[in-house]
Amino acid sequence: MSRQPLAPPRNPAALLSLVVGAVFLLVGVLGFIPGATTDYDMMSFAGHDSMAKLLGLFQVSVLHNIVHLLFGVAGIALARTARTAAGYLVVGGVVYLVLWIYGLVVDQASQANFVPLNTPDNWLHFGLGVGMIALGLLAYRTVRAGAAAGSDAGDVTGRQA
Repeated sequence: MSRQPLAPPRNPAALLSLVVGAVFLLVGVLGFIPGATTDYDMMSFAGHDSMAKLLGLFQVSVLHNIVHLLFGVAGIALARTARTAAGYLVVGGVVYLVLWIYGLVVDQASQANFVPLNTPDNWLHFGLGVGMIALGLLAYRTVRAGAAAGSDAGDVTGRQA
Protein backbone atom coordinates (compact mmCIF):
# COMPACT_ATOMS: atom_id res chain seq x y z
CA MET A 1 0.00 0.00 0.00
CA SER A 2 1.70 3.18 -1.14
CA ARG A 3 1.16 6.43 0.59
CA GLN A 4 0.48 9.50 -1.49
CA PRO A 5 2.40 12.66 -0.63
CA LEU A 6 0.50 15.44 1.08
CA ALA A 7 -1.05 17.67 -1.55
CA PRO A 8 -0.56 21.41 -1.33
CA PRO A 9 -3.27 23.27 0.55
CA ARG A 10 -6.36 24.11 -1.45
CA ASN A 11 -7.53 26.87 0.82
CA PRO A 12 -5.82 30.18 1.54
CA ALA A 13 -6.21 29.87 5.31
CA ALA A 14 -4.26 26.61 5.42
CA LEU A 15 -1.57 27.98 3.16
CA LEU A 16 -1.20 31.12 5.30
CA SER A 17 -1.03 29.07 8.49
CA LEU A 18 1.57 26.75 6.95
CA VAL A 19 3.73 29.66 5.81
CA VAL A 20 3.51 31.50 9.13
CA GLY A 21 4.21 28.27 11.03
CA ALA A 22 7.21 27.48 8.82
CA VAL A 23 8.62 30.98 9.36
CA PHE A 24 8.30 30.57 13.12
CA LEU A 25 10.05 27.20 12.92
CA LEU A 26 12.85 28.78 10.90
CA VAL A 27 13.21 31.63 13.39
CA GLY A 28 13.26 29.16 16.29
CA VAL A 29 16.00 27.10 14.66
CA LEU A 30 18.05 30.16 13.68
CA GLY A 31 17.95 31.29 17.30
CA PHE A 32 20.07 28.25 18.16
CA ILE A 33 22.64 28.79 15.40
CA PRO A 34 25.78 30.80 16.21
CA GLY A 35 26.30 33.39 13.51
CA ALA A 36 22.58 33.81 12.87
CA THR A 37 22.47 34.65 16.57
CA THR A 38 25.15 37.07 17.74
CA ASP A 39 26.67 36.73 21.21
CA TYR A 40 25.42 33.14 21.18
CA ASP A 41 27.71 32.29 24.10
CA MET A 42 25.85 34.87 26.21
CA MET A 43 22.44 33.25 25.73
CA SER A 44 20.65 32.28 28.92
CA PHE A 45 17.65 30.01 29.35
CA ALA A 46 15.33 32.93 30.11
CA GLY A 47 15.43 36.44 31.44
CA HIS A 48 16.59 39.89 30.54
CA ASP A 49 20.25 38.98 31.07
CA SER A 50 20.39 36.93 27.87
CA MET A 51 22.54 39.00 25.55
CA ALA A 52 22.13 36.82 22.44
CA LYS A 53 20.46 38.55 19.50
CA LEU A 54 18.92 36.90 16.48
CA LEU A 55 20.29 38.62 13.38
CA GLY A 56 22.13 40.96 15.76
CA LEU A 57 18.87 42.75 16.52
CA PHE A 58 16.22 40.70 18.33
CA GLN A 59 17.08 39.66 21.89
CA VAL A 60 16.53 35.92 22.35
CA SER A 61 16.95 33.22 24.96
CA VAL A 62 16.53 29.46 24.94
CA LEU A 63 12.94 29.94 26.15
CA HIS A 64 12.25 32.53 23.46
CA ASN A 65 13.54 30.14 20.77
CA ILE A 66 11.50 27.24 22.14
CA VAL A 67 8.36 29.41 22.05
CA HIS A 68 9.07 30.20 18.38
CA LEU A 69 9.47 26.49 17.63
CA LEU A 70 6.23 25.59 19.43
CA PHE A 71 4.37 28.41 17.73
CA GLY A 72 5.64 27.12 14.38
CA VAL A 73 4.54 23.56 15.11
CA ALA A 74 1.11 24.87 16.12
CA GLY A 75 0.76 26.80 12.85
CA ILE A 76 1.58 23.74 10.81
CA ALA A 77 -0.64 21.43 12.86
CA LEU A 78 -3.58 23.85 12.79
CA ALA A 79 -3.30 24.28 9.02
CA ARG A 80 -5.23 21.02 8.64
CA THR A 81 -8.56 22.81 8.19
CA ALA A 82 -9.43 26.32 7.08
CA ARG A 83 -11.21 27.07 10.35
CA THR A 84 -8.36 26.02 12.62
CA ALA A 85 -5.83 27.75 10.37
CA ALA A 86 -7.76 31.02 10.50
CA GLY A 87 -8.16 30.61 14.26
CA TYR A 88 -4.40 30.12 14.66
CA LEU A 89 -3.73 33.33 12.79
CA VAL A 90 -6.24 35.45 14.73
CA VAL A 91 -5.48 34.03 18.18
CA GLY A 92 -1.74 34.10 17.48
CA GLY A 93 -2.05 37.72 16.38
CA VAL A 94 -3.85 38.61 19.60
CA VAL A 95 -1.12 36.85 21.60
CA TYR A 96 1.52 38.90 19.80
CA LEU A 97 -0.35 42.16 20.43
CA VAL A 98 -0.57 41.27 24.13
CA LEU A 99 3.17 40.51 24.07
CA TRP A 100 3.77 43.88 22.37
CA ILE A 101 1.86 45.71 25.12
CA TYR A 102 3.70 43.69 27.77
CA GLY A 103 7.02 44.61 26.17
CA LEU A 104 6.09 48.30 26.22
CA VAL A 105 5.13 48.39 29.89
CA VAL A 106 7.73 46.06 31.43
CA ASP A 107 11.10 47.48 32.44
CA GLN A 108 13.56 45.76 30.08
CA ALA A 109 16.13 45.44 32.89
CA SER A 110 13.69 43.84 35.36
CA GLN A 111 13.10 40.20 36.24
CA ALA A 112 9.62 40.61 34.72
CA ASN A 113 11.29 40.70 31.29
CA PHE A 114 11.62 36.92 31.34
CA VAL A 115 11.16 36.28 27.59
CA PRO A 116 13.45 38.54 26.98
CA LEU A 117 12.17 41.49 24.96
CA ASN A 118 13.91 44.54 23.58
CA THR A 119 12.61 47.47 21.51
CA PRO A 120 13.06 45.75 18.11
CA ASP A 121 11.24 42.68 19.52
CA ASN A 122 8.38 44.88 20.68
CA TRP A 123 7.82 46.46 17.28
CA LEU A 124 8.20 43.14 15.50
CA HIS A 125 5.53 41.73 17.83
CA PHE A 126 3.25 44.65 16.95
CA GLY A 127 3.72 43.99 13.22
CA LEU A 128 3.20 40.26 13.67
CA GLY A 129 0.06 40.82 15.73
CA VAL A 130 -1.55 43.18 13.25
CA GLY A 131 -0.43 41.11 10.27
CA MET A 132 -1.58 37.77 11.68
CA ILE A 133 -4.98 39.16 12.70
CA ALA A 134 -5.45 40.69 9.25
CA LEU A 135 -4.49 37.41 7.56
CA GLY A 136 -6.74 35.45 9.92
CA LEU A 137 -9.73 37.71 9.27
CA LEU A 138 -9.12 37.43 5.55
CA ALA A 139 -8.95 33.66 5.95
CA TYR A 140 -12.23 33.65 7.92
CA ARG A 141 -13.88 35.48 5.01
CA THR A 142 -12.74 32.62 2.77
CA VAL A 143 -14.10 30.06 5.24
CA ARG A 144 -17.47 31.86 5.38
CA ALA A 145 -17.59 32.17 1.59
CA GLY A 146 -16.89 28.44 1.27
CA ALA A 147 -19.58 27.63 3.81
CA ALA A 148 -22.08 29.79 1.94
CA ALA A 149 -21.22 27.89 -1.23
CA GLY A 150 -21.85 24.59 0.55
CA SER A 151 -18.24 23.67 1.32
CA ASP A 152 -16.45 23.44 4.65
CA ALA A 153 -13.20 24.29 2.84
CA GLY A 154 -11.96 20.84 3.89
CA ASP A 155 -8.53 19.86 5.09
CA VAL A 156 -5.26 20.73 3.40
CA THR A 157 -5.89 18.16 0.66
CA GLY A 158 -9.39 19.45 -0.04
CA ARG A 159 -11.13 16.51 1.66
CA GLN A 160 -13.83 17.30 4.17
CA ALA A 161 -12.53 17.24 7.75
